[in-house]
Amino acid sequence: MIEEDDLLELIPHRGKMLLLSKVNSYDCKEMRLCAEYHVTPDCIFFDPAIGGVPSWAGFEFIAQAISVLTGIRYRELGIKPRLGFILSIPSMKMEIPLFKAGSCVELRAKLKDAMDPIYTFTGEAYLEGKKAIEGMLMVMEINEENFSDLCREQGA
Repeated sequence: MIEEDDLLELIPHRGKMLLLSKVNSYDCKEMRLCAEYHVTPDCIFFDPAIGGVPSWAGFEFIAQAISVLTGIRYRELGIKPRLGFILSIPSMKMEIPLFKAGSCVELRAKLKDAMDPIYTFTGEAYLEGKKAIEGMLMVMEINEENFSDLCREQGA
């Protein structure tokens, strides 16, 4: 199990943008992870008008589970974790309209396909044991030095 304080070593998200509470289990050989997020009004996606987080934001919960999984893998290999970006969400099915404040969302992520530096993961979110979201995310990892060089070239 990996608690919130240790998550900060594995992903760049902080404050309201940190959308994981802990990692319950992971397997770097199988490239899968099970984590959870406790929804609070502090979440960056929290909407007081609906008393929760819209379900479409669940893709970011899953993306952070993916980020932690790759961070754990790199840590085990003795390599600094790379930055990653969501390239696309080829599929996402939502069974609920929102994640209510106070709910605990169980997240699952698993590598489906890899063609370095682009990876496809499947992801699921569960509430009280029932599947609330399922989908696929395509992500790309980048070397931080190359990213910094690109930003300088673009004047950013």
